Amino acid sequence: MAKVKYYYDADTLSYRKIKTKKSDAYKKSLFGFLAILLIAFFGFIGFSQFLTSPKERAQKRELENLKLHYELLNKRMQESSKVLADLQARDNNIYRAYFEVNPIPDEQRKAGFGGINRYKYLDGFNNSEMIKNTTKELDILSKQLVVQSKSLDEIVNLGKEKEEMLASIPAIQPVKKEDLTRMASGFGMRMHPILKIMKFHKGMDFTAPVGTPIYASGNGTVIRAERSATFGNVVYIDHGYGYETIYGHMSKIITKKGQRVKRGDLIGLVGNTGRSVGAHLHYEVHKNGKALNPIYYYYGDLSPEEFIAMQKASQEEGQSYD
Repeated sequence: MAKVKYYYDADTLSYRKIKTKKSDAYKKSLFGFLAILLIAFFGFIGFSQFLTSPKERAQKRELENLKLHYELLNKRMQESSKVLADLQARDNNIYRAYFEVNPIPDEQRKAGFGGINRYKYLDGFNNSEMIKNTTKELDILSKQLVVQSKSLDEIVNLGKEKEEMLASIPAIQPVKKEDLTRMASGFGMRMHPILKIMKFHKGMDFTAPVGTPIYASGNGTVIRAERSATFGNVVYIDHGYGYETIYGHMSKIITKKGQRVKRGDLIGLVGNTGRSVGAHLHYEVHKNGKALNPIYYYYGDLSPEEFIAMQKASQEEGQSYD
C-alpha cells in the first residue's frame, strides 16, 4: 500500500493530503527507466571488455587457426622454394650445359607480377599483410614451377636429339682391330707414294687383306656410292650435325646412294682400287666441310692405351698408301 503524504496548512491550522500530478508521476517513472537503461548500457560495455560470448570465442579460435595455417603454408612454400632453387641450379649448370643450350636467366625464372592493385582485394583484414605476402609468394612459386616444367620438357626433347646425335657421330673404327694388318698412315703431311711429294693426308689408312669388311662408323645416309679416279670404289656417308665420312679404295661397295645405315652396318670390302699402292681403307672424317683427324673419333673402340699406341703409330708412319 502506497504511503500517503501530508503537509501542514498554516491557514487552516490543519494537515492536508499532498496530491501528486499524473504528469509528474510519468516524468518520474520515465527518468527512472532511463537511468536503469544507462546503468545497464555502461555495465554491459564495462563487462564486455572482460567477458566474451561463445560465438566470439569460436571466431577468435578460428582466426588463430587460420593464422597458424598461413604460417605453416609459408614454411612449406619456403621449403618448396629451396627444392625448386636446387632443381633450377642443376637445370642451368648441368642439364642445359650438357646439351649446349643457354641457361634460363634469373629474371625470367623469378619475374614477379605487375600491378599495384593486384592484391588490393585482400586489404581490410586483420592479417591482410600476411595474407597478401603469402598469396604473392604462392603466385611467384607457381610461375617458377611452370617455367621449370617447360624447361624440363625441353631437356627431354634435347635428350632425344642428343641420343640421336651420339648415335650419328663417327665413333668406331671402320675396320675391326682384329682384321687390321697395321695402321699404315695417319692424319697430316705425308709422302705421297705415287707422286713422291709431301702432301697433306686428310685421313687415315688401315691396311687389311682384300675383302675385309668395312663398317659405317655412325648412323647416317649414304650420299655417294660410286667409283672415282682417286678413291676408286668410294662411299660417302652424311651423318647429320655437320659430320661426313669417306671410305675409299674398296674392292666392293655393299650399299647404295640414299640408303640409311646404322653404326656397325656393313658398307663395303677393303680393296686396292683407285690411286693406291696396296690393299687398305682410306678413311676421312669431316665436320662442317673441314677434314678432322679421325683418331679422335674411335672412342667407341679404343682403350686409353690403344689410343696412345695408335696415335704414336700414325705419327711415325712417313708415307701414305694413296
